[in-house]
Amino acid sequence: MSEKEFQGKTALVTGGSRGIGRATCLALAREGARVAVNYVSNEKAAGKVVAEIKQLGGEAMVVGADVSDSGSVTNMVATVEHGLGPVDLLVTSAGIAKAAHHSEMTFESWRQMMSINVDGTYLPVMAVKDGMLDRGYGRIVCIASIAGLRPRGRMITYSTSKAAVIAFARSCSEAFGPAIRVNSVAPGLIETEMGAQMGPEGMQRMADEAFLKRIGQPEEIAETVLFLLSERSSFTTGQTLVADGGRVTLP
Repeated sequence: MSEKEFQGKTALVTGGSRGIGRATCLALAREGARVAVNYVSNEKAAGKVVAEIKQLGGEAMVVGADVSDSGSVTNMVATVEHGLGPVDLLVTSAGIAKAAHHSEMTFESWRQMMSINVDGTYLPVMAVKDGMLDRGYGRIVCIASIAGLRPRGRMITYSTSKAAVIAFARSCSEAFGPAIRVNSVAPGLIETEMGAQMGPEGMQRMADEAFLKRIGQPEEIAETVLFLLSERSSFTTGQTLVADGGRVTLP
């Protein structure tokens, strides 16, 4: 029997209790990783993910933290390292999305979005990168969005935050190479709680825009993430991999 892809590796997934994060946690566990499932408010949901991983025969732990708070992130990483070992694989999946007309935008809502989506990417990456560099190995995938690649008139703040995530991952790939590979994934509309905010009509409109004429599933994005974490993408770093059914195509 061949060894699983991530056997012996420790993975930390922020926002791991639901949606894309949850699917990524389960996919990593199936490939042998020890998985730390991060949550900020719903410990019960995170616990269910851990229970599912243990049913698969995997090793996992729940770790609560506000990814926009430096001290909370530092404690989270220390807790994971104590419980599962040094972090080899990091997926930053925690995030929020809100739509609003520009006349309804406030600086408070701007700061909240940037704090969670941008600071919440920066802090976990910076908390694990030194250990990865010391060990000479690390794989990081930041969850962005196609909103960071195209104009979104009713999602100015969200679009800006995800463009920042893409630029951050790209710059980190140069700064941390060659030991650490850093990439981002830009999903389109995915069938998650966040995606459901678009409403049935909005979701159908976006499905119609896609070449594949449907919205995506969290498991499909998880497989994209696993590819970028794995040695199957050994010559890929600093890239943004779009997985959106064809709504946005890169040159």
